Amino acid sequence: MKLKLALTTCLTGVFALSGSGLAWAQTAPEKTDKVHTRKTASTTASKQHSANAKQGIAEAKSPESIIVLGSGAARETQTISHNVIQQYVPGTSPFKALSKLPGVMFTTSDPLGSYEWSQQIIIRGFDQSRLGFTMDGIPLGNLSYGNDNGLSIGRALQTENNGPATLSQGAGSVGVAASNDLGGALEFTSIDPTRKFGADVAGTVGSSGTWRTFARINSGELKGGGRFYVSYNHQDANKWKGDGVQKQDQANAKYIQPFGEHVKLTVFGDWSKRAENDYQDISLAQIKKYGYNLDNITGNYALAKQIGYAYQNGTAFPSSVQNQDTSYFNAAGLREDALGYGRLDFDITSRLKGYVTGYGHTNTGEGAWVTPYLPTPAALGGSPLSTRTTEYDIHRAGFIGGLTYKLANHTIEGGFWFENNNFEQARRFYPLNVNGAPSSTYWYQGNSFYTQWQSAFNTKTYQVHLGDTWQILPALKVNYGFKSLIVDNTARAMSGNYLGTPTGTTYPSGSLSASNGFLPQIGANYRLDHNNEIFADYSRNMAAFDSAQTSGPFSTTTAGFQALQGKLKPEMSNTEELGYRFHNRTIQASITGYYVEFANRLLSVTQGVGILGNASVLTNVGGVTARGVDMAFNWRFAKNWSLFASYAFNNSFYDNNVYADGQISAQIKNKNVVGMPRNLANVQLGYDDGRIWGNVLMQFQDRRYYTYTNDASVPANDIFNLNVGYRFQSQNWFLRGVDAQINVTNLFDKRYVATVGSTGFVNSDPNGTVQTLQAGAPRMVFFTLRKHFD
Repeated sequence: MKLKLALTTCLTGVFALSGSGLAWAQTAPEKTDKVHTRKTASTTASKQHSANAKQGIAEAKSPESIIVLGSGAARETQTISHNVIQQYVPGTSPFKALSKLPGVMFTTSDPLGSYEWSQQIIIRGFDQSRLGFTMDGIPLGNLSYGNDNGLSIGRALQTENNGPATLSQGAGSVGVAASNDLGGALEFTSIDPTRKFGADVAGTVGSSGTWRTFARINSGELKGGGRFYVSYNHQDANKWKGDGVQKQDQANAKYIQPFGEHVKLTVFGDWSKRAENDYQDISLAQIKKYGYNLDNITGNYALAKQIGYAYQNGTAFPSSVQNQDTSYFNAAGLREDALGYGRLDFDITSRLKGYVTGYGHTNTGEGAWVTPYLPTPAALGGSPLSTRTTEYDIHRAGFIGGLTYKLANHTIEGGFWFENNNFEQARRFYPLNVNGAPSSTYWYQGNSFYTQWQSAFNTKTYQVHLGDTWQILPALKVNYGFKSLIVDNTARAMSGNYLGTPTGTTYPSGSLSASNGFLPQIGANYRLDHNNEIFADYSRNMAAFDSAQTSGPFSTTTAGFQALQGKLKPEMSNTEELGYRFHNRTIQASITGYYVEFANRLLSVTQGVGILGNASVLTNVGGVTARGVDMAFNWRFAKNWSLFASYAFNNSFYDNNVYADGQISAQIKNKNVVGMPRNLANVQLGYDDGRIWGNVLMQFQDRRYYTYTNDASVPANDIFNLNVGYRFQSQNWFLRGVDAQINVTNLFDKRYVATVGSTGFVNSDPNGTVQTLQAGAPRMVFFTLRKHFD
């Protein structure tokens, strides 16, 4: 399993990268697709809807100043602006913009951060499976690669339509729609349609045959007060090594209709179809022997067949190949999503406001891997290879609502969230012909010769919350509240078949539930004077169980599931923060310390002697303790110039050894948490005079372990990125509304390991042979040209 349990890191600064500079924001599961063995979310979204109503490509014509956002917040939050996201290559994951915030580690093996298999985000040691994600308040799920309850932000929202994104590092608000936010929450928003008619077009070209086109039309304000936009983009790029493509088509639409002065309807729709060929997962030993460019052999079907024959017949492998796992022929991830919501905001009185949202999401997904482990039957093609898929199907719908009431010095807010999620998952094998290479990205449907397993899952989530913000004194504010969470999981395993003959199933059917009626949060902010403030907060959170065949309590045998029933406890976290902020006209600074206790950590542990076929069973294996500090500093040292620096120190370690049948199976007590660097640092020099803008960013990641015993790690790296642009400010029709930018990623062409634990973390790897690393992309250059028509 991909147990990037890294728990804890760092701290919090309070920044939001805004425009040219920084806006101050005070306020593995197993890679089942190709590896053989191995304030409140609602109110935040509402405020941001109106805040970014006029944003669009044309907004980049003028720079934003460094501003203070949310001064007086009782917890650590950070916001990045729409303009900052636009400074990256179009199609780039907004996580890349977030990664310069203190304590945020984001890495990926592609230059845009959009290749989902290698995406890795860790905040205070919690990986994405233990962070909450929403878009306009709509839950995006846990963002795992084989997602069973949501979709990535890159498939939910086009880059050009990203509004401000807000990060709560210690904990999301009690109302955030997430059942796994042990380590905080990321709340993305979409920009609103403009009140004036306009059209935006953009084109990007770059390294590795990258090209991307984008178009958006804003209707402007229509008769009756409504307004909308529709947008579409196509993106296509070759992999930077090996053969294969990374492509995506996507459309967004948003409509806002006021009904009088007190009611507003918002409707949003998204469609996305993504196909990406995988990069080979590599090991330290392979890097030493073959270098970082080792990849799948997609262009050489003959060699792939030789490897398959050698493995199946026990003969010698080709001279350039060590074993059947050195290089695979091909692997790919395919995802098609449709997401939509309707939201009604209303003012009942001047003191009482509310909203209600209904949403739906469907997903069809497939992870394909051409495998030598199971040959195609002779009657169906006779290749020594077959295509193995892990197939996904999500149908989920939900409702979110809330009320806010102002009474004297109190702002009381409460709400609910309900979601019903039906998820189906299957593992199938499809035939390949001995002659003729298979398609690189192909949807396999209807002609499988072997269904290894298939299951249907239902997850029902119920959450209510209540909170109050009490302005006790002009300088003292207290926030307190709680949420209650119940998540019911049900699984139904179905029989597999081989060539039409039922094979039965060893996987479990049954139910589990995770619930906690009182998950409290409390925080306070005290303003010492105009420039100085301190804050402190505490939060307690719970993570629900996964409902999937490849992760969670149902990923075991029937006997294993029976063994864990009544014993398994949901993961819990307790987070404490203490911070200080300073700001004046030219300098803004923050330092925050935190302490986190992560309890009931879940890990799959083999019970009994493995050679006898005993199953791995999800087990509570103890806890993790994390301590850390984040520091951030922003200095406007001259007109149009700014310097930003952040540093984060994280000390997170396992509290317990792992036991199986009363014996230690992994001696990891006091070992560092996998995947999480102890030190992170960012330094950015920026310039923006309204016409010319640019920045150069250095990002440092310390050593990262990928074994629980800490006997194997990847070295530290420091990567530089350069972004420069020019905004034309001409009255000439042709040049008016035009801007151009150049982005250079990995400026000094460093070779390094990007993602660790891509196929999961292991106890030990003394010889460096575990293939669970992804190589970072070399230097790549991109050019973008935009035009706004009004």
